[in-house]
Amino acid sequence: MSRTRAEAGSDPADPSHDERAHRHRWLILGVLGLAQLMVVLDVTIVNIALPSAQADLGFSNGDRQWVVTAYSLAFGSLLLLGGRIADLIGRKVTFLVGLVGFAVASAVAGASVNFDMLIVARAFQGAFGALLAPSALSLLTTTFTDPGERAKAFSVYGAVSGAGGAIGLLLGGVLTEYLDWRWTLYVNVVLTVVAFAFASALLSRTARDPNVKLDVPGTLLVTAGLFAVVYGFSNAEHQDWGAPATWGLLIVGGVLLTAFAWWQTRSPHPLLPMRIVTDRNRGASYLGMLIASGGMFGVFLFLTYYLQTGLDYTPIDSGVAFLPMVGGLVVAATLATNVAVPRLGPRLVVPVGMAIAAVGLAWMTTLDLSSSYAAHILPMTVIAGFGLGLVVAAAMSLGTLGVSVHDAGVASATVNAMQQVGGSIGIALLNTLSASAAADYIAGRNPRDPAVRAQAALESYHTAFWWSAGIFAVGAVVTLFLYRPGAPKELAGGAPTIHM
Repeated sequence: MSRTRAEAGSDPADPSHDERAHRHRWLILGVLGLAQLMVVLDVTIVNIALPSAQADLGFSNGDRQWVVTAYSLAFGSLLLLGGRIADLIGRKVTFLVGLVGFAVASAVAGASVNFDMLIVARAFQGAFGALLAPSALSLLTTTFTDPGERAKAFSVYGAVSGAGGAIGLLLGGVLTEYLDWRWTLYVNVVLTVVAFAFASALLSRTARDPNVKLDVPGTLLVTAGLFAVVYGFSNAEHQDWGAPATWGLLIVGGVLLTAFAWWQTRSPHPLLPMRIVTDRNRGASYLGMLIASGGMFGVFLFLTYYLQTGLDYTPIDSGVAFLPMVGGLVVAATLATNVAVPRLGPRLVVPVGMAIAAVGLAWMTTLDLSSSYAAHILPMTVIAGFGLGLVVAAAMSLGTLGVSVHDAGVASATVNAMQQVGGSIGIALLNTLSASAAADYIAGRNPRDPAVRAQAALESYHTAFWWSAGIFAVGAVVTLFLYRPGAPKELAGGAPTIHM
């Protein structure tokens, strides 16, 4: 059964039709975008600060991975639960709790006096981020229901989500160089004060939906399954694919997620109703986000290594070098959600975006130690960013389009989960392949020769770029066949239909 937007608006608990929320909807977009920026940039902002943090707290090279992994593990494995909590107790309450918890955990992490304190705080950051991200996206979904305004809102939100990693690199470099590594964490407190003040005043509290129940078995299965998968791929990054801690966890994660999918077809109150993922456009968007994130985070990571170790860029210089990529991403995101998807449909836009990103990454394999920024790096990054913008903005918008109000949180969480899990898988896979390429090049050569080491590093970057290009090429083919032809009727014009 379905109901029109006008009928949906008769629900007084729906914040998207509250007069105050509607009047200040563009300010609300700014608040939600700021919250999403905090969550996304925290994946990369700490990377540049790691050497300083390691020197200050005295932890080993083997331990430093946990500064990043603790966050991604908690974030990725708890996202679906966070999305359902937003549906269960209300999106505004969940958003505000997520904001405050994220800020407190950030402050504790910044004030860390030892490694253990830092890791625990980072894990709590991830846990509260799992409340914050899906509630922000579901608030956006329920605040903007007019097709034209929704397209504009999602173009901004998609641009923020896609560019957050690059912004994190720039901001991390600035804060580390001019202040202290701890400010890469304290900055979240400053951003939270602004976001909380506006959110508490502008957002409307939603009543608890009595139809939403917590699926405890499903929650346990998916949380444990995602944890095992993300942890398994993180282990592959630092150990070996043949290590039991890698393949064993991946198998366990796969079994648990399969059991979760089976249980969702039988649970009276499923955590992830199958109607959400079996819709062709939404399912294609989730898979597209998973694939794009796998390649996207690889771009940020290995291009940063190339700029800093290959061309001797400072952290700030390398962050600034990413700005044209961000510009291309913002332009493409605006184009995708406002013009291309409503007129042409995602079946053309998303695969084209994947293909453009693949071309940009394949072009990066021509970089060498004498490449200049203006002639070589700049055009490649703009092209890759443009392709990313088409994919991410469209996937975020369509991944939540057409869901019922009480499913908005879990649909939003699914989009975020695909982004996080895809990024974790991509980084682990590309790190392993690039390390193997460097070792193969050094074999039979003098490993102490600086020229050999430099060329080995370049070979590792080229390998990562080739595989990233391949990931996007696969994504282009997959999304071409999965998306429905034509523009979604909810975006092409008229009132959107909300499926119940």
